[in-house]
Amino acid sequence: MLVHRPGGADFAPGAYVFPGGTVHREDAAWPDEIKAAAIRELFEETGILLARKGRRLVHDKDGEMVRFRTQAGADFGQALRELGLEPAFDRLLMFARWVTPAQLRRRFDARFFLARAPAGQTVRPQEGEVTDWMWIAPDKALASPEITLVYATRVVLESVATGESVRALFTRARRMKEIPTVEPRVVQTENGWEIVRD
Repeated sequence: MLVHRPGGADFAPGAYVFPGGTVHREDAAWPDEIKAAAIRELFEETGILLARKGRRLVHDKDGEMVRFRTQAGADFGQALRELGLEPAFDRLLMFARWVTPAQLRRRFDARFFLARAPAGQTVRPQEGEVTDWMWIAPDKALASPEITLVYATRVVLESVATGESVRALFTRARRMKEIPTVEPRVVQTENGWEIVRD
């Protein structure tokens, strides 16, 4: 899934990116704060809730109840606990890690996850943060002249636009023993400044 950032956004204004954001203090209450942040940000930006009640993955009505509680002032983790829900950490498969170039003033250490969209949930984009969203095949996103992509999003899409099935892609991600950290460099060439990877 790609979401469109508004023109005045701090990060990637006007571009299509993956749902995401930063780790918040509340995420540290869970065993894996990075995955907790990914699940929270996915819910905040798209309304998709990767959580369980017992062994059952949640549906739209559970997401509505979480949304009601957070709008009333509860933080995301508190809302989950009040409803007897647990983040479905096992649904996330990390397959890429990117650190922005050292020369940039604002830097990010970003993890990218694969996850299957849970059945019975509706996308509800966050007003003000997301101006459009789309389910699109990676190769189509890369080929579309209407879709503006930041460098990291483009390269991550290229890494999954292999023609393999979704099952094969998930199997490949599960077999990765170590997630390599990609830290591109900004170098000056005769054509101007360019991002390069080692």
